[in-house]
Amino acid sequence: MTPVELAPRFFLAVVVILLVCRGVSWLMGRVGQPPVVGEMVAGVLLGPSLLGLLLPGAQEALFPADLRPVLYVVGQIGLVLLMFHAGFAFSTHSTGGLARTAAAVSLAGVTAPLLLGMGLVLVAAGHVPLAPDGVPVGVVAAFVGVALAITAFPMLARIITERGQAGTRHGSIALASGAVDDVVAWVLLAVVLAVATGSPGPALVTVGGAVVFVGLVWFVARPGMVRLMSTTRVDDPARLLATVAILFAAAWFTDEIGLYAVFGAFALGLALPRVPASERVVGALTPVTAVLVPLFFTYSGLNTQFGLFTEPSVLLFAVACVVVAIVGKFGACWFAARRRSEPQGVALRVASLMNARGLMQLIALNIGLEAGIVGPALFTVLVLVALVTTIMTSPLLSWVERRHPAIEVAPTPAPHVRATL
Repeated sequence: MTPVELAPRFFLAVVVILLVCRGVSWLMGRVGQPPVVGEMVAGVLLGPSLLGLLLPGAQEALFPADLRPVLYVVGQIGLVLLMFHAGFAFSTHSTGGLARTAAAVSLAGVTAPLLLGMGLVLVAAGHVPLAPDGVPVGVVAAFVGVALAITAFPMLARIITERGQAGTRHGSIALASGAVDDVVAWVLLAVVLAVATGSPGPALVTVGGAVVFVGLVWFVARPGMVRLMSTTRVDDPARLLATVAILFAAAWFTDEIGLYAVFGAFALGLALPRVPASERVVGALTPVTAVLVPLFFTYSGLNTQFGLFTEPSVLLFAVACVVVAIVGKFGACWFAARRRSEPQGVALRVASLMNARGLMQLIALNIGLEAGIVGPALFTVLVLVALVTTIMTSPLLSWVERRHPAIEVAPTPAPHVRATL
């Protein structure tokens, strides 16, 4: 298919994607679900699990094979912008007097699902087609463990803000713990990807490149962004153009060294100074992100095949994976919070928020798919985990709020102390 033939197919596909995502998000919103849940579900519905099952000819016409790489690339732009925003949001929430509790919850929220996920894969490896040809089972086990350890920090922050609970004790603990969880999980994912290469050369390039990248961000990009956002010599459109250029350069570099574009975008978001000019730039990119991210959901949906659950072993593994994910994240975070003497209502709220995987897990899954670590069955199973743990968050929080209506306010930090995420 030539570029001239591909362009109208792309525009039509985008129209369908945006309308379906908006419609499903509206429907899901009627039952108390955040928009990201509707977009996740819409992406699956447009794939072989529903549209391809009922109207295979229509799905092929809308999303021909030649169009899928375009959807992937444009969706990656949306992800880069989203992770840039997530990095910026990472250090805009303050906590005071809660560092030890957040550290305990974060440690439990990473360690338990990581170990349980690895153990589940090692037990099921001989019975379920999980590892693609040539990929060691240990690598797949480590990837699943890391995927289950991820928390959807951007969605967690959005739920807390929408419910007006940003200043509460459970909101502050969850924000701190979720942010640390995601950083640790992304670092572990980078290690798994480096090990998956099977040779020291690419791993050394990844590790060495990561060190160089951190140096560039800290000593070059960070002071440069401070000057860019504080100078009066340029206007906001020029700041926006320069920021996007630097952002895409960071995404390119981390992609080249094997860390993938999302890592570079997140790191640059962390380096962006917390000043009004930065907020205006991030705000200007938000509508573009909202348009492009649904394309990523659709690309993920096109690789999700719920029809594989007709195989009993795959279905049983999927159920076990969902249970392990919930026990490992919700159970461990609740236990850690209670061990830190947090009230039952606070511990349950924190655990409910930390349990959501959302978009962050889908990003990790697509990275694993691109790297050849994840096969169709495992990809579909982990998409199901992301959907179930994300969909259950809002109803679970509502149930906890009915059982434990009192909300405790987080302690206010002293004027000279401000812990940032």
